[in-house]
Amino acid sequence: MSTTVPGAVDAPVLREMRWWDLDAVLDLERALFPEDAWSAGMFWSELAYARGPAANRRYLVAESGGRIVGYGGLAAVDGTGDIQTIATARDHWGSGLGARLLTALLTAATDFECHEVLLEVRVDNLRAQRLYERFGFVPLGFRRGYYQPGNVDALVMRRTATDPDAEAPDPDPDAAPPVPAAPAPDAPRPKESDHHG
Repeated sequence: MSTTVPGAVDAPVLREMRWWDLDAVLDLERALFPEDAWSAGMFWSELAYARGPAANRRYLVAESGGRIVGYGGLAAVDGTGDIQTIATARDHWGSGLGARLLTALLTAATDFECHEVLLEVRVDNLRAQRLYERFGFVPLGFRRGYYQPGNVDALVMRRTATDPDAEAPDPDPDAAPPVPAAPAPDAPRPKESDHHG
């Protein structure tokens, strides 16, 4: 016998992002990053490398009640993973969904045999920085004016496979808001006004 709690919501299901998810992903992307949202072409380009024997990308969506409420992506090249993007719908901030997506992307990095994972995060996004620190990421430096057109600096962070804190913590209900990250070194670089990292 199962019981349901009034108002209870099932945890979003994480699954592979597919092309038919892109309209919903783009709607969420534009809502969260109105000034520097990724274009449809950028997502299509990333998904082109996510399947097949030479795949070096992993893109996920979080779905709840038939609605896309989060997504994330990782690129892996020559033993280095790069968190391309990670985002959650505003009504899922603080639910632990960001931590779940990050955990899944770090698992993908392990599957790709990455010895380190990099990401960029806005210098003004302290909640996201705390989330990444809980997962063993440490600051490396800055990319001045990285997020355009707002000219906001990015903090570059890295997590290595040999970090003592390399094991992912349990997802925290105070997970960070959506955080875009940078394309991998070999990924086609978007025009300055088209990307949020």
